[in-house]
Amino acid sequence: MLFDEPDLDLDPGHILDWLEDSMPSLPSLLDDLYGSTDISDDWWGSDPFEAINISTSNSAENLASPVSSTFTSSPVDAFLVYDEPQEPVPVSDVSKKRKAPDDHIQMTQTAPQAKRSNGNKKGNGKSTKENSNSGNNKGGRWAEQLLNPCASAISSGNVTRVQHLLFVLQELASPTGDANYRLASHGMQALLHHISSATNTPAKVMTPAITFAASTPKFFQKSLINFNDINPWFTIPNNIANNAILQVLSEQDQKSCKTLHILDIGVSHGFQWPTLLEALSRRPGGPPPLVRLTVVPPTLDNHQIPFANCPPGYDSASNIYRFAKNLNINLQINRLDNCPLQSLNSQVISSSPDETLIVCAQFRLHNLNHTKPENRTDFLKLMRNMDPQAVILTDNNMDCSCTSCSSFDTRFSLNLDYLWCFLDSTSVAFKGREMEERKLLEGEAAKALINTCEMNQKKEKWGERMNGVGFVENAFAEDVVDQARALLKKYDSHWEMRVDEKDGSVGLWWKGQSVSFCSLWKIDAKTSDSYSV
Repeated sequence: MLFDEPDLDLDPGHILDWLEDSMPSLPSLLDDLYGSTDISDDWWGSDPFEAINISTSNSAENLASPVSSTFTSSPVDAFLVYDEPQEPVPVSDVSKKRKAPDDHIQMTQTAPQAKRSNGNKKGNGKSTKENSNSGNNKGGRWAEQLLNPCASAISSGNVTRVQHLLFVLQELASPTGDANYRLASHGMQALLHHISSATNTPAKVMTPAITFAASTPKFFQKSLINFNDINPWFTIPNNIANNAILQVLSEQDQKSCKTLHILDIGVSHGFQWPTLLEALSRRPGGPPPLVRLTVVPPTLDNHQIPFANCPPGYDSASNIYRFAKNLNINLQINRLDNCPLQSLNSQVISSSPDETLIVCAQFRLHNLNHTKPENRTDFLKLMRNMDPQAVILTDNNMDCSCTSCSSFDTRFSLNLDYLWCFLDSTSVAFKGREMEERKLLEGEAAKALINTCEMNQKKEKWGERMNGVGFVENAFAEDVVDQARALLKKYDSHWEMRVDEKDGSVGLWWKGQSVSFCSLWKIDAKTSDSYSV
């Protein structure tokens, strides 16, 4: 295959095999890339910033390229789209800028001037300076203008473009600074991970990202408490889920004293439940005679699922038990370790007809395969056969990024967009401060770039699947939505809640971009009693 004749249907692994065959010095590239900016490897050529003439006759990848054919000054200038002519800036100045505090970073020389978001702002919180200067306007998101073309070059087989973009990214990427620098850092490491995993060659990383599993229980707990207090990414879905559980209980006969059984398939790590227990203790007539909490953590082989794993030794049950005891609530917690979701049934979770079973599935079901094998629909059928009184489904509201639905560069772009939203919101939440807690949460979110199980779907697709196995969507009660809106007011004003008038689901948005959805489902009385899997 020639450089100017890329195979548009090429499997991501094929290009990497080709890279390995064409350039036997690839391992030294992966080593040298982080060791020094003085690249002497023959693969780079004598001058990585000299003029590069890229053929446009046979390369579809170059048709959409914003890259100039020659480099005149800073390497980043050749890869960015400008709203208006910009003055060149030396590479040394760019390096200095990436180390400046968030509030003082000026992107006028290295990236387009960001504009204020046009999204509806429902919250009443104050917007920070950084929030105003680097929103979801694509013009201000210069890191994606380097990372996405690099992923496209890998897919199309343009090795010259790959090497050049990696070099520019290495100059700009930083685990500190504003969201663009951090996105460049995480994105570049994901691209190198993709190359090294396919060629079986180790790649060094600039700064290994901190993740939940690599942290200590104490730091993990402290970080999540702080994050939930300043960012509603999980707090609002948890609040809606808890109040939806109360809504389901209020619809039952108050005289029927049933056990409340919650099947927890989520990422809250126990932080969601004290608020619910407190609300149950204040119910007219008191709490249920027994509250059962069955927790299903990810299996050991699913360690790359963002936000789902916890550090070794972390135990939330003891704290929840102590809290429940103070409220005089009879609580029972059962943890099903290393139990695949496809293995769940009424017997495994020990449910019975005389209890109120509510399934709370949050940010986990999108990791189930939806092609071959069709684990996703199979699990929904299993869940239907458990005969729950309600299912609360919360997940990312984005298109699928699995290998069956899209190419590598498309998958990478979708997950990059998701990560930008998270990094931008954490920049605002932490007010630009460089804190280890922020690095932990961002390192966990960045796992989406390399997790092969990121098989998201839009809420409409989830609705079709749920309807297909015998569920019907219910609207959240008015007080459920009102309480969530009231809680959202404590956060930055760029956060927004939107209620879908058609199905009653609730969406969480950041600067006009959809982040997640929450939906409430009950068994359709018109369907049969069970579904075969």
